[in-house]
Amino acid sequence: MTSRREPRLADAAEIAAEQGLTPARITGLYTGRAENAAGKAFPEPVAMRGRARLWDHAEVTEWFAHRTPARLVEHTPPSLPPETLLNAAEASRYLGYKNSNQVTTFVRDRPGYFPEPDVVEEKGTADNPYRRLLWKVETLQAWMATRPGRGRRAGAYEAPPLPDVPADGDPDELLGASQAAALLGYKTVGSFSSSLSQGNLPLLTTTDGVAENAGRQNGRRRWTRRRILDQAAQRSQK
Repeated sequence: MTSRREPRLADAAEIAAEQGLTPARITGLYTGRAENAAGKAFPEPVAMRGRARLWDHAEVTEWFAHRTPARLVEHTPPSLPPETLLNAAEASRYLGYKNSNQVTTFVRDRPGYFPEPDVVEEKGTADNPYRRLLWKVETLQAWMATRPGRGRRAGAYEAPPLPDVPADGDPDELLGASQAAALLGYKTVGSFSSSLSQGNLPLLTTTDGVAENAGRQNGRRRWTRRRILDQAAQRSQK
């Protein structure tokens, strides 16, 4: 049976601190019903604390994970041969994103949204392997051409459903991000990854292994079911 959780509530000040914004900006995103890149309006509050609105923290984190990323004004990609290979940071700059980690964020948090890399290089050592992802300029150009106004790609992005993960399975079984997200009660891998990167899941900063012989999943972090459930218990106590 999948573990359930009571929603963690957060006010505008807490959300603003996590997202690098002001409380007034958070209030404005709600009152103006701003939409993210997936066309979803800013979440509705789920409770009140006096006159302060309280939101489901996971829902708001997910909304920001899919927010339209900032792009350079009137950006024109440089002229490069179509077969030129660019790494994630170079691809981000080529596409005009202010954040050089934007392509990495797309790949990590929005499966199926960004094109698959044209080349994957296995780097590092046996004890510390990593993968270098490379895209051809023509691949990036083709992707840009499918994105109608405001940077939104044709066909609204929909996060894939999370698996049904039993909480009473082998406590030492290694589980991936989608399984961890399900056990912790998140709605998407993106919201889980965002929360993890913000330090909200301290027990999961330590990994118990990495995926091997798993195709595209090679090198991805894995945690034991025991560690994930311990994290779930810790969150429920807050």
